[in-house]
Amino acid sequence: MPARPARKKSAAVAAPDADAAIDLGFLGDAVGFYLRTAHEAAFRAFLKRVGDSNTPPWRFAILALIDANPGLTQVALARATRRDTSSLTPALDDLCDRGLVTRIRQAHDRRSYALKLTPLGRKSMRQLKASAEAHERELDRLVGREQRAQFIQTLKRIAAGLAVDD
Repeated sequence: MPARPARKKSAAVAAPDADAAIDLGFLGDAVGFYLRTAHEAAFRAFLKRVGDSNTPPWRFAILALIDANPGLTQVALARATRRDTSSLTPALDDLCDRGLVTRIRQAHDRRSYALKLTPLGRKSMRQLKASAEAHERELDRLVGREQRAQFIQTLKRIAAGLAVDD
């Protein structure tokens, strides 16, 4: 693996509690660090726009996938979100408890459930989708509309290239 080129100047950020900047050292050139900070900023901005702390982006993604794929199974949903079913179950339990999603036992496999949005879930999805579309427009403004497809391809390549098979 080729060595990374040496940085000429270390990146710095303003310290939250002081006027002095913090030297980021290695992190100043670390893609993973900026992926995480960008993810967290996008997460907070989505929550602020939606105004509902009970429906963070992860829950919205679940609703959006069920909306687009009525009858989707929990296993298929877990694959699509790249989560294991054990981490997905509490989120689905919450969405079911809130009356947004219903689980329908599959006749051909009693261990499997088809997932569907309830009427309340569809209404909630319409409202959340409007907020998500506005959020995406803000991301387009930051990334550049012309670079959107290339940026998404890069993120997909990162996700696929770093995927860990269990």
